[in-house]
Amino acid sequence: MMKDIATPVRTKAILEKYGFSFKKSLGQNFLIEPNVLSRIVDHAEVTDKTGVIEIGPGIGALTEQLARRAKKVVAFEIDQRLLPILKETLDPYPNVKVIHQDVLEANLQEAISENFNDCEEIMVVANLPYYVTTPIIMKLLEEKLPLKGIVVMLQKEVADRIAASPSTKEYGSLSIAVQYYTEAKTVMTVPKTVFVPQPNVDSAIIRLLVREKPLVTVKNEEFFFQIIRAGFAQRRKTILNNLVHFLPNGKESKLKIEETLADINIDSRRRGETLSIEEFALLSEALDKGLMK
Repeated sequence: MMKDIATPVRTKAILEKYGFSFKKSLGQNFLIEPNVLSRIVDHAEVTDKTGVIEIGPGIGALTEQLARRAKKVVAFEIDQRLLPILKETLDPYPNVKVIHQDVLEANLQEAISENFNDCEEIMVVANLPYYVTTPIIMKLLEEKLPLKGIVVMLQKEVADRIAASPSTKEYGSLSIAVQYYTEAKTVMTVPKTVFVPQPNVDSAIIRLLVREKPLVTVKNEEFFFQIIRAGFAQRRKTILNNLVHFLPNGKESKLKIEETLADINIDSRRRGETLSIEEFALLSEALDKGLMK
């Protein structure tokens, strides 16, 4: 078997050969520990029936580990300078396709139908650039792609926020949005020492298994997320004050909002961070009936 890309010696040799310099603006931190990569693939439960979407393959360290186990890997890379490197490092793996595109602008439904027809399941597995973690995760979920799940490495602080429970300081609109669509679990933490260059923070690997149907049922999904954003707009304010200040026409509807909270037994003096996703759903449905009519 070929030497792993993800060793300090081989990574250094590849970068020197191509005179590659890291772009801070692209959040480039490459993993140099094959065992960590192997465990990411383990947590994603990739088999020879799995199609994998990878985001930001870098020089192909994780891509290689995925290619050894998956049926097919489609990797989206935004940095043109990495394309010739990937052509060389991934040459031994005919089941890999690299697409030079920003994944946030990609038509992923189309990419899936073009590449994964012969796969039984689809996973997203990636070491995500920190600066675009949340938009990427929300795109993957909001587009309701036919995914089994998402296993990604991200900043530990963001992983903590995603998997957080009500009444904790990490809990917020991101926790609810991701848990609405998936079952979220942080499966391991990763020290900064296994990256080049070393980031300033530790990382974590989070596994998101897509639910067959969202955790709660709401008629108006857009309004539900609007209520959540309003609920967390200023964490120190009560749920009533946040809804009044951050909902359109909230000030004119203050009395109606107060009545609605009382009707569904939510104390108007509570803070948004104490409300469960079920309570936000109840509130959203009640306000949608009352305010929007």
